[in-house]
Amino acid sequence: MCKDCGCSITHDDVGHQHTHGDHHHGQLHSNPQLNDKKTLAVIHKILDKNDIEAQHNRDHFAAQHVTAYNLMSSPGSGKTTLLECLPEYLNHKFAVIEGDLETSRDADRLIAKGINAYQIQTGSACHLDAFMVHGALHHIDLNPIDICFVENVGNLVCPASYDVGTHKNIVLLSVPEGDDKIEKYPVMFRRADVVVITKSDLLPYFDFSIEEAKAQLQKLNPNVELFVVSVKNSDSMNAFAHWITKNLER
Repeated sequence: MCKDCGCSITHDDVGHQHTHGDHHHGQLHSNPQLNDKKTLAVIHKILDKNDIEAQHNRDHFAAQHVTAYNLMSSPGSGKTTLLECLPEYLNHKFAVIEGDLETSRDADRLIAKGINAYQIQTGSACHLDAFMVHGALHHIDLNPIDICFVENVGNLVCPASYDVGTHKNIVLLSVPEGDDKIEKYPVMFRRADVVVITKSDLLPYFDFSIEEAKAQLQKLNPNVELFVVSVKNSDSMNAFAHWITKNLER
């Protein structure tokens, strides 16, 4: 996991040790202990700086009359495929900021479709942050576009905690992942403005209940909008594209 977010802060990082007899062992945890004041102070400092930069990004988008959407999901949910297909259904030009640990494969796919895309390779970071997105904006011409999508690193945990300066959060959940992911990863789905269940053409082949997904979302985020989408179904794509257009910043 990344070195700049709470998911990788260990007790060794904040100077805590415990003793078993005459032996001292640094406690290693994949997640910080929430009752550790020093750990929380580190996380809050990181997030506070990020939030300031995120607002700067939003101001930059606003000055160019661009609406920005943050796409988040686990790997393989179909974020890039959805973006590849959207030009057929959107009457607005858009660009994409891509986030992955390594390679430029996703950006290359979009560029091959004639979509303006810029790849961020995060290295070890398991999410994008506002500073990364700000850097990418120097490589994206916002003048001819109305929409900028930020395709976050595939991860249902850390991206939910980092405001990257977009206006809306779009969370994807694919049918093969299972409807239980909503309950397992509540922070991500609480932050969503809209949830898109993708690969719905596979519903006959997987044990995925749309009704159960709706019920879990209602508990976590009663105001969230839900779309059931397949890129092979033009009606579902048109409905989602309409939501994107309806939520453009005016």
